[in-house]
Amino acid sequence: MKRPRGASGQSRRFLFLQGPHGPFFAALSRALRASGADCRRVGFNGGDRLFWRGRDTFIAYRGRPEDWPRTLDDLLVRHGITDVVLYGETRPVHAAAVGLARSRGLTVHIFEEGYLRPYWATYERDGANGRSRIVSLSIDEMRQALTRPAAVPPAPADRWGDMREHMVYGALYHGAVLLGPRPSVPTHRDQSVAREFRLHLRRLLLTPVHAAGRRLATDRIIGSGAPYHVALLQLEHDPTFRFWSPFGSMTGFIDTVTGAFAEGAPPHHHLVFKAHPLEDGRVPLLRVIRAAADRQALTGRVHFVRGGKLARLLEGARSAVTVNSTAAQQALWRGLPVKCFGTAVYAKPELVSGQPLTDFFAAPRPPDPDAYADFRRFLVETSQIGGGFYSLRGRARLLRHVVDMMLDPRDRYDRRVGEDAAASQQLRLVG
Repeated sequence: MKRPRGASGQSRRFLFLQGPHGPFFAALSRALRASGADCRRVGFNGGDRLFWRGRDTFIAYRGRPEDWPRTLDDLLVRHGITDVVLYGETRPVHAAAVGLARSRGLTVHIFEEGYLRPYWATYERDGANGRSRIVSLSIDEMRQALTRPAAVPPAPADRWGDMREHMVYGALYHGAVLLGPRPSVPTHRDQSVAREFRLHLRRLLLTPVHAAGRRLATDRIIGSGAPYHVALLQLEHDPTFRFWSPFGSMTGFIDTVTGAFAEGAPPHHHLVFKAHPLEDGRVPLLRVIRAAADRQALTGRVHFVRGGKLARLLEGARSAVTVNSTAAQQALWRGLPVKCFGTAVYAKPELVSGQPLTDFFAAPRPPDPDAYADFRRFLVETSQIGGGFYSLRGRARLLRHVVDMMLDPRDRYDRRVGEDAAASQQLRLVG
């Protein structure tokens, strides 16, 4: 009797576009080739070329931005591409590729940083962040789709994870872009390549100084004994802020938060703005925050803490406010009230407060802990994979699972919330 074969990549042809900084896409392509798949890469600059192995499988795009869709269409046909792989679907070159690939019936594999950071990566097909299938699903629908027995979700770690490797690869990537051929397609960032390189290098060199300053600031806030609320800042240039936020800048968010805090919070409460762990100084946050506090007569009650570990700050906080930062999940896990302004996968009525911000600061409503536990379990069963893009150990852990998921004709959402999954769930309930 012939033994059944496992998932095979034979007849699958993958086209990789831009990925996370570092060697993850190269390692993923090797794993897919081991399954029998063919893998090629389109690169738009020297950073894309830096970690890819194999000159015969690297396609350097040197055309004009307006010629990219036509060139991509030709590549898809010429190489018989069946799958497109990318990181960050909102980048201009990726947005065009996603639309074209789907019009041809190809599978689009989207990677993102983990919704449950750190030590998790996000893998989806229909869209990520504001376009994720999770956004349209209710907590009740997620509960019906759960297959594992109820368990207490693991506590979120209190740091970013792979931070040093992330910064090193970021500096190497932008250095390679700077030294390589001039890119014909503009970067998705609003800074020049030279400035991006300097910002990455500066952040890497100042890491010990910033860590010491963060610890001192956190100690002062906690040691003061004053009740405080935490505003979780994000990178202004990050797609989750740019595309899924009602604010045009981080300054607008800071002004909104300080204004509502001045009006609604008790006069003995304090407000702490916590920077993103990868904040590189391109926005003068401290100056902006001080100016906003002065305008609202909040001097002495508003504080700034640089990025990094968040757990100690959240342990004593009364609430957390954000646009759509994934760090809010650390607050939700701790049962803290959360106010969310943007489109986020966790923005469910059972989890985040629907109060006006002024009322929220006066008397914030906490999340439903059972709903958050089920939400977190659903993420782990669908879009979240243990591991990461930047460290060797994180990549190995991620690759052990993601290759089979990519080769599966159906993604995990279809297997959980599709018609067949619903029928299977009903049979389990009856049985």
